Amino acid sequence: MDRGETQDVGTRLAGGEVTLTQNSENHPRGWRLLQGLVWTIGLGLVVLLLAWPVAGLHAFWNILIPVAPVLVAVAPGLWRNVCPLASTALVARHVGFSNRRQLSRQAQGRLLLGGVILLFLIVPLRHVILDTSSAGTAITLILIAILSANLGTHFEWKSAWCSGLCPVHGVERLYGSEPAFTFDNAHCTECARCVSMCPDSTPGADPLLDVNSGRPQRIAGFLMIGAFPGFVWGWFHVPDWRGIEGWRHLDVAYGIPLGAGLVTLIAFAAILPWVHGDVRRFLVRIFAAAAIACYYWYRVPALFGFGPLPGDGMLVDLRGTLPESFPFWCRVLTTTFFAWWLVGRRGGRRAWARRPAFEA
Repeated sequence: MDRGETQDVGTRLAGGEVTLTQNSENHPRGWRLLQGLVWTIGLGLVVLLLAWPVAGLHAFWNILIPVAPVLVAVAPGLWRNVCPLASTALVARHVGFSNRRQLSRQAQGRLLLGGVILLFLIVPLRHVILDTSSAGTAITLILIAILSANLGTHFEWKSAWCSGLCPVHGVERLYGSEPAFTFDNAHCTECARCVSMCPDSTPGADPLLDVNSGRPQRIAGFLMIGAFPGFVWGWFHVPDWRGIEGWRHLDVAYGIPLGAGLVTLIAFAAILPWVHGDVRRFLVRIFAAAAIACYYWYRVPALFGFGPLPGDGMLVDLRGTLPESFPFWCRVLTTTFFAWWLVGRRGGRRAWARRPAFEA
């Protein structure tokens, strides 16, 4: 792909407004220290999973993961700057070992769709094995890290992993349309125009913003917006199995969340042709708010023993300490917050990160 094809980065297609945000004075030293710290914590979690399984599982699934969605919604640029898998993927580029191959728009779309499919494949495996097997979780993280590093050695900057095959990237695009802050881009010291419609530098980016994208990218956005609320709801109605028992219930582990996702996908498909412009963007925010609010509707009470499936996803059992009304007020607060954040609030359509100077 000719790099001139990606000159549309930073274009707000929804409003026809062009905004190029450049930051020629990146100061990465502090970011490098923070990236190194977070990467070390990530490595420590893998070691904890292998050496102290119970503590590792709690630390990863019941502390780190519950924080991630709200961080992605409020400050996706911060997460993109310090994500340990991003640091793993981009280390080859930073030290000059990457082949720096450019991906075509079609190839980027296929990787993005692949990342969404990976998300829908991996998350149900939590009930099958990952939530109860520290070794399974550690091996999965190691394999994903190897995959991200391999892509980073071949392709330019964030094109293949961070803005492509990463399973979390679809969630970033869905939840991160109304960020509270814009950060310096701590990885891309120069903009190589590696991604058409750069998600980091495009104000108000969402999964349907790039109307000129290829078919795989449009399918990825459509699936992520429409299916994810139902998928999240369905996931919380499947129990965790232990040992080999989970492999005998793959039909349930996948059937319930994917079936519920299909219901909300059909609803989204039925409404979408009737709305355009700002109304369509409003519809996307409604589905995004529904997905993240549903996640915290179940997840916060479950952390303290009030989950729909006793014991699953519990960090500490406080049912004898907290009042019975605790789940109700948690749900009121989290649902109200995300409805305001993604639907009622107007965040000014900030970009996740300031664009660095274009590469000469």
